[in-house]
Amino acid sequence: MLRWCCVYGTGLCSALVLVAGISLVLSSVFPNLLDSVVKKEVVLRNGTDSFEAWKDPPPPVYMQFYFFNLTNPLEVLDGERPAVMQMGPYTYREFRPMEEVVFLENGTKVSAVNPKTYVFQRNMSVGPESHLVRTVNIPAVTVMEKFKDSSFIANMISAYMRSSGEGLFTTRSVGELLWGYQDQLLKSLKTFKPDLDDMFGLFYKANTTNDGDYVFFTGQTNYSDFSKVDTWNQNRYLDWWTSEECNMINGTNGASFHPLVSKKETLYMFSSDLCRSLYATYVEDIIVKGLPGYRFVPPRQVFANLTENPDNAGFCVPAGNCLGSGVLNISPCKQGAPIIMSSPHFYEAEERYARAVFGMRPNRDQHQTTIDLEPFTGIVLQAAKRLQINVLVERISTFRQTGNVATVIFPVAYLNESVVIDDQSVLKLQAVLSMRTLVVNIPFMLMGLGVLLGLVFMVLVCWHKGPESSAAEREPLLNS
Repeated sequence: MLRWCCVYGTGLCSALVLVAGISLVLSSVFPNLLDSVVKKEVVLRNGTDSFEAWKDPPPPVYMQFYFFNLTNPLEVLDGERPAVMQMGPYTYREFRPMEEVVFLENGTKVSAVNPKTYVFQRNMSVGPESHLVRTVNIPAVTVMEKFKDSSFIANMISAYMRSSGEGLFTTRSVGELLWGYQDQLLKSLKTFKPDLDDMFGLFYKANTTNDGDYVFFTGQTNYSDFSKVDTWNQNRYLDWWTSEECNMINGTNGASFHPLVSKKETLYMFSSDLCRSLYATYVEDIIVKGLPGYRFVPPRQVFANLTENPDNAGFCVPAGNCLGSGVLNISPCKQGAPIIMSSPHFYEAEERYARAVFGMRPNRDQHQTTIDLEPFTGIVLQAAKRLQINVLVERISTFRQTGNVATVIFPVAYLNESVVIDDQSVLKLQAVLSMRTLVVNIPFMLMGLGVLLGLVFMVLVCWHKGPESSAAEREPLLNS
């Protein structure tokens, strides 16, 4: 009797465990529990790992600069196509801790500034910062563009430029072009306009300084708002563009993202370098240092012109003055300098821009901006922000320095700001994902245990139901 109780007890346990496992799978209890935990833990709050990683990112960030050296300046002045040769990379280690951190509104928001410091890495560069580059004279082009409609002033400036040897092109060192040099033309104009800064550099005043005052959402109220920008320089909207939609400040600053990232969602980011917000969409699954992730990429529509994407009408400045797809005129936020941004080598821009400059070779792997995220935690596994700085060059009749130059968007330099998760962070993330895998698989382990107990039950039943032999049958056939 006791034996049969054990047999049927095993069968009952098998059924109960199997039903429990199936119920847990169908109800998604453990995945929902984990999602609830991560929503509460991934918050910008003192003492959390996510706050420490946001405040002082552990993986090293590198900024690589590539310059385009002009090889035929005289021919360009005669109207021929510019020919450029790429120089680089010139690599800098970027340090970007959050400072002046203050929590606001019961911990739902946090204010901070994000100063960046760049340290030159000679061993990761093709040469020293003293390498010379011949490129377009951006201060001169800006001045000529500003005064082109005033003949008297234009003639005076043109005469000064001839006497001082200033022209449409200049030769400067990498360090000068990046971090600044005293420009003689600006210095002379400062006599008449004392508040004019006579220093110029592509990243002048960007080293050891911040790009503005930020207020971020902490994610305490809604996990999807984690590290999103609430205001920048006390504003929720920009004022450079000609539509409310284009002036919106959307998403994070691109360094952090909320947990539980879905392949179907659109990730929004605000870039002070581009003076606008942009977005990225899922394209493929990837593996970074053994960790699975999702790759997000800004689609072509982000920089498409009015014809391809009517939502971008506000980026036409002045209103109605639209460039082609793949380029963005940011002169309104660069003190009127004719700066045009694009992807490196005019990747995904209209073909005419790359054809207008000899030496452009757009390539997806080298020139596409990418963001690789671990979807459960939202941690950035790998990212590469790639942008090209160009200048609109055109013939200006009041300035002989422009000669017969053809109108062209001239490439000056492009940058690749990249980061890859460090090994210590990989180990921490692997532990979190291993624990998640274990917890999520508990229902399946219960189902497996239920099946195993069921098999044991079947074996015991079959074994005990076999016919028992009688005493006579157990007697030997032959007696000695």
